[in-house]
Amino acid sequence: MLEQMNVRAGAAAGEQKLKPGLETRLYRRRWVIVGLFSCYSLCNAFQWIQYGIINNIIKKYYNVSSFTIDWLAMIYFVVYIPIIFPVTWLLDKKGLRVIALCGCGLNCCGAWIKIASVRPDLFAVTFLGQTVCGVAQVFILGMPSRIASVWFGAHEVSTACSIAVFGNQLGVAVGFLVPPILVPNIDDLDKLTYHINVMFYGTAAVATLLFILVILVFQEKPDIPPSQAQAAIHASSRQDYTYFQSILQMIKSVPFFLLIVTYGINTGSYYAVSTLLNKMVLTHYPGEELNAGRIGLTIVVSGMVGSIICGIWLDKTRTYKQTTLVVYFLSFAGMVVFTFTLDLGHLWVVFVTGGLLGFFMTGYLPLGFEFGAELTYPQSEGTSSGLLNEAAQVFGIIFTISQGKLIDHFGTIAGNIFIFIFLFVGTVLTAIIKSDLKRQKANMHAPQNSRLSRKAEEGICSSIILNEATL
Repeated sequence: MLEQMNVRAGAAAGEQKLKPGLETRLYRRRWVIVGLFSCYSLCNAFQWIQYGIINNIIKKYYNVSSFTIDWLAMIYFVVYIPIIFPVTWLLDKKGLRVIALCGCGLNCCGAWIKIASVRPDLFAVTFLGQTVCGVAQVFILGMPSRIASVWFGAHEVSTACSIAVFGNQLGVAVGFLVPPILVPNIDDLDKLTYHINVMFYGTAAVATLLFILVILVFQEKPDIPPSQAQAAIHASSRQDYTYFQSILQMIKSVPFFLLIVTYGINTGSYYAVSTLLNKMVLTHYPGEELNAGRIGLTIVVSGMVGSIICGIWLDKTRTYKQTTLVVYFLSFAGMVVFTFTLDLGHLWVVFVTGGLLGFFMTGYLPLGFEFGAELTYPQSEGTSSGLLNEAAQVFGIIFTISQGKLIDHFGTIAGNIFIFIFLFVGTVLTAIIKSDLKRQKANMHAPQNSRLSRKAEEGICSSIILNEATL
């Protein structure tokens, strides 16, 4: 085994000498791009969860059922399914700037529509505004790995992806924390109208500012590509490339198809737990709306930390499959612990177990994007992320409805058992995914005029060779 690794390492080094690298360059503007994306992704994610975490209050205000309020979150999942394919086609044809303008613009529009809905008989208008925000999400959710690949070097692409995902997670965190503070549980409808207006006007102001910044600042791509993988794509004419052929090739790839299923299960579970958290907490701790939001905040903030740690770890080690498998198993274990400690009567226990669950379940999100980009290179990262998120929306709808019904009829433990059984299945499927890091292989031929250090180049090569030898 060791001899085989040495031979392959020598061959890789020889090939590097024979094939000079293409010109690459890193621009400081890349941090502005990913930061701005994270901000408008945050705003959109906030609007996703802002109703669900105060489900009982919105239910009372509009005089509708709890299940109807759940649909204000699930509409994000439903609109994603048919629209993602036109959006990823548009991304291939027009690029990142057009997608950014569409996503941020629709998010702003949805926020202003909600302002017109603050009256107890105008639930249909608030549903329309939320639907527009859901459409905006289609232009946002699958972009982190695409932005990371287009703007960032091979030694930082996973970290950049985790930063881009960080914005979405922070938005969910703010969505858990702020609505219960801005909209208290009071019976006076006039005062409640005032508080809901404060929340909606504040959201619309932030969304408008971000849309203006995207118009002024967001750039399509750097003049010179940041990595050998991107440079190789730019250098090839790809005249025989079509969008539908790309999708077909991805789906026919068994490792990527398995990743689609496993990513859908994990992220769909996260969506369901986030949507139904208010219901789960209030079942065992009546009157604790504020703490329900704080528990949600704990779940997401710990997941944000997990995402950043996982992104940095991937850039250092290139152990995509191993890291994905470990984090997936710990998501399953975290769900088991969360399930059987929820009804102990101690809120601090729920905070701790929720934090552990969030660290691994939401920490998994950038891992799936980056592993998918590796398995499908040189296909568009936006398309691979779109397919992963397509599965997440489908499973999110199924899991949210099913878990919600199980909680209503049999209690929270039954609903959560349903979720962690699927997470166990996802763990098993993840274990059998074959690791084929195509993008990292393309980056092995690091150019002398790039800003990668020789140690980083050697680290990339040796890590890939070691992974292939062990897997």
